[in-house]
Amino acid sequence: MSRNRQPLLEIKGLKKHFDISSGWFSREQKSVKAVDGIDLKVYPGETLGIVGESGCGKSTTGNTILRLLEATEGQILFEGEDLAKLSNKQMREKRKDIQMIFQDPFSSLNPRMKVFDLIAEPLRSHKAASGRELKKQVYELMETVGISKSFAERFPHEFSGGQRQRIGIARALALKPKLIVCDEPVSALDVSIQSQILNLLDRLQKEFNLTYIFIAHGLPAIKHISDRVAVMYLGKVVELADRDQLFEKPMHPYTEGLLSSVPIPDPENRNNRERIILKGDLPSPANPPSGCRFHTRCPYADEKCRTEEPAFSEERDGHHVMCHYPLKAGRGVLVGNS
Repeated sequence: MSRNRQPLLEIKGLKKHFDISSGWFSREQKSVKAVDGIDLKVYPGETLGIVGESGCGKSTTGNTILRLLEATEGQILFEGEDLAKLSNKQMREKRKDIQMIFQDPFSSLNPRMKVFDLIAEPLRSHKAASGRELKKQVYELMETVGISKSFAERFPHEFSGGQRQRIGIARALALKPKLIVCDEPVSALDVSIQSQILNLLDRLQKEFNLTYIFIAHGLPAIKHISDRVAVMYLGKVVELADRDQLFEKPMHPYTEGLLSSVPIPDPENRNNRERIILKGDLPSPANPPSGCRFHTRCPYADEKCRTEEPAFSEERDGHHVMCHYPLKAGRGVLVGNS
């Protein structure tokens, strides 16, 4: 359905490399290829999940989209306008439409500011409201995310982790954005609180017609909230598909391995699932393997995988994969619900 519409956000050939030195006396310069050429489209009203191991580049992707990090190469087209070419002043204005929810609400909220001022700050900064209207909007935002307005004069340390994340969500909503990048917003929370925050994000998306990029390393959270899922490995998107299609019939062996690692509470289903153990460790993004980056850990790899990088191609309707032998994967893996 979404491919018949214009994307709200389109990423073309996005790269983010970090230069590193190999030693005090060495002239050799190396770079960490945190994001190394990805293409993605995000459509209005959908949630695109981005999942992968720690160090795969998913959070760097989110930070680069908002230009909290400057891209090394590529285009970030938001409503057709390349964010990478905007001046700092123009980008500041554009951030009214693109907001972020951070992973750790304790470190992302100023501990010296009261809740009222934390939520009011973006409204004041962009001169969006003042006086009675400012107070009215702040109180409405607090109630929208489930925080009583009677707590407006409290400081962040007086709240639980889940309540602090609600405050962070209220801040992100203050300027009525079109796109919100959620950078692992539930990974720092207790399991019992995670579903509450995911349900809140679901409700807010419907209420405010929001579009999400939801970054996580937990597959149950991705399955709960995403419409489509992009799987990242070592700076590359290796698989992209509708959520149900990806969880039921993964086509990349890395995705297959990720899905098989998720615990299943039902003993009968658990016994019917083949456990896939990925061999080896994640290679260094400063020195990625030749050919297919996953070949050092892939149970199906051959000489072609070691020497030729596979193309990112559409194998089924809307299902893209970066693999020379995508049909070797896709046996289907049962995944427990969050």
